[in-house]
Amino acid sequence: MQDQNKIFERFSPFIREYIYKNNWTELREVQLKAANVLFNTENNLIISSATASGKTEAAFFPILSMLSEEGEDNFTVLYIAPLKALINDQYSRLEYVLEESGIPVFHWHGDVPQAHKEKYIKNPKGILQITPESLESMLINRKNDIPRIFARLRFIVIDEIHTLMGFDRGNQTRCIIERISRLIGYSPRRIGLSATMGDTGKASEWLGNGSGRDTDIIDIKQNEISWRLAAEHFFAVSDNISNTQSDEEPDVSFEDENEPVKAQKKDNEPYPGKPAADYCSEFVYDATKNKKCIIFSNSREETEHVTATMRRIAEVRNEEDRFYIHHGFLSAAIREEAESALKRNEYNTACATMTLELGIDIGRLERIINMESPNTVTGFLQRIGRSGRRGAPSEMLMVFNEEPILPNAPLYRLIPWQLLQAIAIIQLYIEERFIEPPFEKKMPVSLLFHQTLSLCASGGAVTPKRLAQQILSMEAFKNVSREDYRDILVSMIKRGFLEQTEEKELIVGLNGERLTNNFKFYAVFKDSEDFTVRQGSEEIGMITSVPPVGDRFALAGRVWEVEEADLARKLVYVHMVKGKMDISWPGDKGEIHTRILERMRRVIEEDTVYPYLLPNARARLEQVRALNRNTEFTKNLIVPLGNTSYVMFPWFGTKSMRTLKRFLKYKCADDLCLGAIESDSCYYLTYKSDISRPRDVYAYVRELLSRNDISTEELTGLNECPVFEKYDEYLPAHILRKAFYTDKLDMSEIPIRFSENR
Repeated sequence: MQDQNKIFERFSPFIREYIYKNNWTELREVQLKAANVLFNTENNLIISSATASGKTEAAFFPILSMLSEEGEDNFTVLYIAPLKALINDQYSRLEYVLEESGIPVFHWHGDVPQAHKEKYIKNPKGILQITPESLESMLINRKNDIPRIFARLRFIVIDEIHTLMGFDRGNQTRCIIERISRLIGYSPRRIGLSATMGDTGKASEWLGNGSGRDTDIIDIKQNEISWRLAAEHFFAVSDNISNTQSDEEPDVSFEDENEPVKAQKKDNEPYPGKPAADYCSEFVYDATKNKKCIIFSNSREETEHVTATMRRIAEVRNEEDRFYIHHGFLSAAIREEAESALKRNEYNTACATMTLELGIDIGRLERIINMESPNTVTGFLQRIGRSGRRGAPSEMLMVFNEEPILPNAPLYRLIPWQLLQAIAIIQLYIEERFIEPPFEKKMPVSLLFHQTLSLCASGGAVTPKRLAQQILSMEAFKNVSREDYRDILVSMIKRGFLEQTEEKELIVGLNGERLTNNFKFYAVFKDSEDFTVRQGSEEIGMITSVPPVGDRFALAGRVWEVEEADLARKLVYVHMVKGKMDISWPGDKGEIHTRILERMRRVIEEDTVYPYLLPNARARLEQVRALNRNTEFTKNLIVPLGNTSYVMFPWFGTKSMRTLKRFLKYKCADDLCLGAIESDSCYYLTYKSDISRPRDVYAYVRELLSRNDISTEELTGLNECPVFEKYDEYLPAHILRKAFYTDKLDMSEIPIRFSENR
């Protein structure tokens, strides 16, 4: 209690008043610990605690109190967030806290009018909330203003830090912070916030390296989990929507909040299902009745499909359309409409991708519905954490709609991979509190190309030696050799991205100007050639290719017919029509950790009855367990499929599976007569071979691995030019190969798996 009073008295009067208004009776552990670090040290800080645990207040209450005491005139806090929606939400929250403080808060991103930005630049003070891309733009276009704007910068707060670590966007954020620090002549304190931190030690290094400060860690673990969780399985049978309408509540009954979920199956829902109504979609629709919900999908395509399906069911049942849509290819107005609908005290549902995973305060959501399985424990925790705020338990319903099994389907097609993955993710967290550790790229060469152009565009002519000193001294590029960077610079000069003056200095070349003069340059994540869709003056969103005039496509959960296409201005004019169609975007599904695959194998082998599985899901799991008892595919790395076809079940994550496929191709194919080596996921790998005994293949590989220390470089073809990131296509082939075998391949797990007694 003494610590409570001591910290409470340190807070400024307007903070204490805010606490009184919100009827807080005490400060939480995370808030006490954060205040102690921020008030009494000059260290950086990592704050890791569950969703809705008060992280934002833990960071900002002490910071705002210190700013209030000192009366700073310039920007003193820089708040960096990965999503515009998160900035908008935090802007509203901080405005409320700061109502009586005199400390202004500004937000800055692509949807904020230019006039507002100019107003902020003329009189910079208080808190600036901004995306990494907008900061990049500021560094390029307003470099001379940076020392004035951030002359009194004290704190840099990075929200949802786990979404940045391990990606080019995160390394870009670190580069931006270092560049600002150099321009203002000192390093401000850094604070990282996250609800799902896999390894706080690595996060501490990622945040603090190069700052010249120690980094404290506050890691508040969940001792008890209060979830109301259920999972159900269907076989996809038809796209027909039945006309039947029930006046009863959905048959998903969440019992005591601290007990596992129980549910009853409707009598008219046979397992595995006969061709009839779309039971899965109607099940999901009914689960949203009289609830405020988010339906999460793993892709924009699936989100569009779900939204259109829910609206179609509502139309057929003659019920109100209460479904909204939220993903990154929609206009700001449509995204904000979904956010506003969730904040209202109404039974609305948003169909969303990961854009609504992060900490936007949308009030008390009553239920999260997840279509299929998330790819990561982190994603699962972020999604389930969106519900259950204000003291209520988190609630999630996971739904799996598997394609029907054909009579002649091969073994690997008989396995419900998504259901198994979801169970594995849930069990890993329940049993071990496992969260994927962050990965740090050693050769982020696409970002290296980007930051080289950015520095030259913002700073003018620079000698190659000085440019190398500026770039290679950044933490993100500490593993890049001077020789490799020299090769990159030579290539950039030859291809016109850089130009060498008579004084042997480097400036941006003509091709470089074409890149840097486009607003898309500020983002380091891959984008596509997008066309803006408009209905009259209203912007709907974006599509990646333009259908002919008169053709139709789906976007924002509705169907549109093309009236006119202005290809030069990248505009498509449409009008709305009735119906339902699919839309497809290219995209990366992300990487899955090996621990998830290993736990999936255990799910099949053990006889545990998971209490959150509803009847269809329990039956489907029992089917695959019976299949394993008959075939023992979890005990046999290689299983014959008939004739010369085989399937391999290595139970590897994405990176190790990628490596294994190349290892078999480059090191084993000739001696073992292997051909047609394929894997469209990390679940299994298929191949053909004339060697009829799988044990001979297993023994050969095991012996080869025991005799040779095989490097990932050996698994990359000399003529390969692997392109993954946004600017890879502009880099020398040998640099791309090196980055690929350094960061995309990993041999460490393969010998372990082949040393198992199988």
